Amino acid sequence: MMMTPIPRRERLGRDGRIVNAMSVDVEDYFQVQAMADVVRRADWDGLESRVARNTGRVLDLFARHDVKATFFTLGWVAEREKALIRRIVDEGHELASHGYEHVRADSQSPEEFRADVRRTKAILEDASGRPVRGYRAASFSINGRNIWALDILAEEGYAYSSSVYPVHHDLYGMPEAPRFAFRYRDRGEIVECPVTSVRLLGRNLPCGGGGYFRLLPYALSRFFMRRVNARDGEPCIFYFHPWEVDPDQPRQPGLSLKSRLRHYTNLARMERKLDQALQDFRWDRMDRVFCPDAAA
Repeated sequence: MMMTPIPRRERLGRDGRIVNAMSVDVEDYFQVQAMADVVRRADWDGLESRVARNTGRVLDLFARHDVKATFFTLGWVAEREKALIRRIVDEGHELASHGYEHVRADSQSPEEFRADVRRTKAILEDASGRPVRGYRAASFSINGRNIWALDILAEEGYAYSSSVYPVHHDLYGMPEAPRFAFRYRDRGEIVECPVTSVRLLGRNLPCGGGGYFRLLPYALSRFFMRRVNARDGEPCIFYFHPWEVDPDQPRQPGLSLKSRLRHYTNLARMERKLDQALQDFRWDRMDRVFCPDAAA
C-alpha cells in the first residue's frame, strides 16, 4: 500500500522550540476499551458521568498554561454535554471526532464506518457551530486491515486523521506505517498523523502520552519527546483522557489484572506530570500543527 510522508512543515515558537500537538480523547471512564467486556453500552446512561467535570479540569489546566489543544470527542458525549462542547470551542480549542460511542474502526464494515463518522461529524458541528476536520479512531484502530477508512474520511469531509500508532501492542498498532504524518495512496486528500513513537534499538517505542505517560517516569517521557524534536526534527503528538486526572473515579468490578493496572495506575500523579509537560514543551492544536490550511 502507498503511504507517502508529507514534507515536514516545522513550526517553531517564539523561543525557537518546535510546536507539538496536544490532544485529548473525550470519553468517560466507563467507555474505554478496558471496560468493553464488563460494561454494556446499554448501561452507560445509568452510570455516574464524570466526563464534564474532568474535561473542565483539563480545560482549566490548559488555561493556566495558555495552551490550545484538540479535543477528539465522542458523539455520545456531545449529545449529553452541550455546555462542555461550547466551552471547548469558546476557549479556542479544536473540536474533532472520536466516533459516536467508542466502537473500534477495525470492527466495522465500510458502510458502518461511514455512517459512524458522518453521524458524529454532524452531531459535533451542530453542538459547536464549527466545522469538524479531524478524526481519531477508538483505540487507534486504523491499521493494515482497514486502511480504506482513510478514503472514507476524506470523502466525508475530514482533513486529517490521527488513528494510526506505528508500534506493537496487544490492542492496536501498525508498526509498518510511517512514524510521521503521511498521505495514503499519495492522493493528497487526507493527512494521517500517527501518534508519536521514538526509534530505539531497531524498534518503535510509544511516547505519545496515554497510559505510557502515566506508567513511565516523567524524565523518560520527556527524554523521548525531546529526542523526536531534536533528532527527527518532527513535532510530537501527545494524547490523554479526562478520566486520567480523576483518581476518585468509581472502580469497576470484573476487570482483569492487566486492565486494572493499565487503567488505574498513577492516576493521582497524572495532573502534576501534565503540568510539567505543558511547561517543558510548546503545544498547539492538531489542525494548526499539521493542517494549517484547514484550521478554523
